[in-house]
Amino acid sequence: PVSKSCRVLRLPATIEKVGLGRDSIYRGAREGWFPRPVKISERASGWLEHELDEFIARRAALREHGEEHADARTKHRPLLVCGE
Repeated sequence: PVSKSCRVLRLPATIEKVGLGRDSIYRGAREGWFPRPVKISERASGWLEHELDEFIARRAALREHGEEHADARTKHRPLLVCGE
């Protein structure tokens, strides 16, 4: 079976999970502060769930350190690889 960390979420589920809109998600991926989508077929892409979890955890960590207004555009660097 595939590890949950390798689960791919399509755009509607990604929007629901992170609370950002479509334009913000694509802009963030383009600017490097949000995870980039992965191609899952010729016409479909999605986001790795564990990368979205890391993005949310990083934002929460900023809040915990009193930096909730810190620049959200910190470059996204995945911490985990699928299956780890």
